[in-house]
Amino acid sequence: MGDDFGRYRGTAGRIPQWLRRRPKKSAEAEGDDREALLQAVAAAGMPIAPAAHPLGYRCSCERIGCPTPARHPISFAWQTQSTTDSAQIERWARSQPQANFITATGLVHDVLDVPLEAGSRALERLLEAGIDVGPVADSGGDRMLFFTATRGTPEDEDEWWPCELDCHPETMDEHPGLRWHCRGSYVLVPPARLPGELTQSWLRGPEHPLPDPLTLLEILTDACARYAGENTQLDPHAVAWPLGR
Repeated sequence: MGDDFGRYRGTAGRIPQWLRRRPKKSAEAEGDDREALLQAVAAAGMPIAPAAHPLGYRCSCERIGCPTPARHPISFAWQTQSTTDSAQIERWARSQPQANFITATGLVHDVLDVPLEAGSRALERLLEAGIDVGPVADSGGDRMLFFTATRGTPEDEDEWWPCELDCHPETMDEHPGLRWHCRGSYVLVPPARLPGELTQSWLRGPEHPLPDPLTLLEILTDACARYAGENTQLDPHAVAWPLGR
C-alpha cells in the first residue's frame, strides 16, 4: 500500500503544479472563458448563483473572521436565486466580473467531496475499472469534488435525508471523511479564485454525464478510509459519513 500511496500522492501533487504552469491570459480572454464555463455548468442542468470572491487573503463579504472566504453565496436567498437561465447568468457574469459562483445541490445533482489525495487515488481506480465518472473539480488544491446525479429528491420522501446529516457547506475544517452535498447544500463551481492566489478548476468538465453516486461510493469511501489511516493526526471526530458511523 505504501508504494501505491506514493504513486497517488505524486498524482495529487502534479494537479496544482499543472494548473500553475498554464499560460496567463488577458483579462478579456479570462472573462470570456469564465462566462463560457459558467454557461456550460448551467447547460448541464446545474443551477448557479453568485458567490463571494477573495480580496487578498480576505473575503469580499468583509465579515470579520469569515469561516469560508470566497466560498459562500452572496445572497441568503441563494437556493431560490440559483438558476440555469442563460441570460441571467450572462448578466451576473458581466456585472460582477470578480464574483465566484456556487451551485445548489440536491435539485439536479449531488456532490461527493473528498480530500484531494483520496480523490486522486479514487479517480484513477474508477477510470481503470471503466466506471463512468462525471464532472470532477480540484477545489483549491485540498479537496476534490465528484459531481453526480442527485439522490436528494426520491419519490418516497421517507427515503430522503437532508444535507445536515452529512455535512454543512460552512464546515471547511480539514478531515479525512467524505462529505455528501445534497439537498440544502452548495459547492463552489469552477472557475473560481480563492484566497492566497489559489484556484478551483475542472479536472473533468461539466460536459460529462452525471453518474449515479452509488457507482462511485465504494471506491471513494475506501480511498477516504486509507487516507484517514495514513493521516492519523487528523481529527477523528470530524470524519463525515460513512466513515464516522
